[in-house]
Amino acid sequence: MSGALLVLLGVTLLCGILSGAPVSFVLIGVPTVVAFLGAVLGVFDLGFLAAFPSRAFGILTNDVFLSVPLFVLMGGLLERSSIAKRMMLTAGALFGNREGGMAYAVVIVGALLAASTGVIGATIFMLGMIAMPAMLEAGYSKSLASGVICAAGSLGQIIPPSILLILLTDQISAAYQAGRRSAGEWAVEPVSVGDLFAGAFIPGLLLVVLYILYILFTSIRTPASCPPVVTRDAAGNRTRPDLREVTYSLLMPLLLIVIVLGSILGGVATATESAALGAAGALVMTAMNRDGVPLWRMLLLMAVLPAAFALVAVKLSGGAQASPLAGGIGLVALVVMCLGTLSALLQELRRGGMWDAAVDTASMVAMLTLIVLGATMLSLVFRGLHGEQMVESFLHGLPGGEMTAVLVVMAIIFVLGFVIEYVEIIFIVVPIAGPPLMAAGVDPVWFGECHELCVSGLVHAGFRYGHALKRSSNIMAK
Repeated sequence: MSGALLVLLGVTLLCGILSGAPVSFVLIGVPTVVAFLGAVLGVFDLGFLAAFPSRAFGILTNDVFLSVPLFVLMGGLLERSSIAKRMMLTAGALFGNREGGMAYAVVIVGALLAASTGVIGATIFMLGMIAMPAMLEAGYSKSLASGVICAAGSLGQIIPPSILLILLTDQISAAYQAGRRSAGEWAVEPVSVGDLFAGAFIPGLLLVVLYILYILFTSIRTPASCPPVVTRDAAGNRTRPDLREVTYSLLMPLLLIVIVLGSILGGVATATESAALGAAGALVMTAMNRDGVPLWRMLLLMAVLPAAFALVAVKLSGGAQASPLAGGIGLVALVVMCLGTLSALLQELRRGGMWDAAVDTASMVAMLTLIVLGATMLSLVFRGLHGEQMVESFLHGLPGGEMTAVLVVMAIIFVLGFVIEYVEIIFIVVPIAGPPLMAAGVDPVWFGECHELCVSGLVHAGFRYGHALKRSSNIMAK
């Protein structure tokens, strides 16, 4: 009877998600109904549902999730300002005078935005609005232009600081600890955000390199599909960005990325601290990008990034306790950072950019929180119906050992990616399949990166090869 209810649970969940109903309500409502049905049939103990409030409270107070709204706010500020647009135009001017040059610029800017924001929707929209008209006007193939934009815009799923990685960290850590405890190991170290960030960094860069090699191969094989894009001024003269424009448009976002990711990967700061640093840096960059900023405020804002580097250097050298000089430098840097961030905040609140970004952040975080709570309810009901034992028996019964089990789970994730979003996949698949795999000795970071690459690979493969459809190309062209 439990097996029949599990099948009913899976089918009803899939139908509810495909119906277009809010996923969070489906994840909460369907397991609750199945749980009460199981209680009536005598195969489910309602005591499992009593653990929901404590689990929900633990999720909402988790330090990992505190970094999510800060990273989302950081991305929202950069997307709402013209910084992303300036990055695209500058990179396009640098690379556009050669075959495939604008496509190279799209990939590079997509990687920079991915490392700056961690979200993909607005990135794809921005690249499409700016790069697509220029590429089509120059004679680019519709399929190549739309595919490159969608693939580059989707890099935010794998390149840190990815929201997917942050959400995945908590689930991987919980699955790893549960799996190792079931294997008899009780002193288990949790998996940190920095571990997954470090594990995703090289695959993310490798994906960027592969995209660039693909464009290079296309430009050699069919140069007519990606001709040069030469930018000209009003008088018709060819233009090239000067050093100041390159520094302001590309170097400053790159410095922000180095501060945020470097502090996490170097163990200087936690994910939440780095997210706060990144949000403050994005706020300052947005404020600097406004017209009519007074000179005194511009100088103060320009001093924030060097001050952030100074703080990171002081902490690397041992903190304020290392020497009075380090303590003095750290104090001055902190004061400069606070004053510059406060000045930028007041300016953006008056201009409206900060408020709009905060509203969008609150909306996205509320949606993610409800999905997480729904997935928690699903996990409890699944466990109450003895689903974990069934999954464990199935995975252990596969020929070929743990490697075959991992491949089967990745194939399931790949198929699920066609019908549901990556957030739901994380909170549905990892709590179910993760513990038995971790108990068998699968490395949690490796499993997490395979999970992410499988979801991201689906997005990239779908956009890369699906863009050949004429209808999709025409939609993107419009």
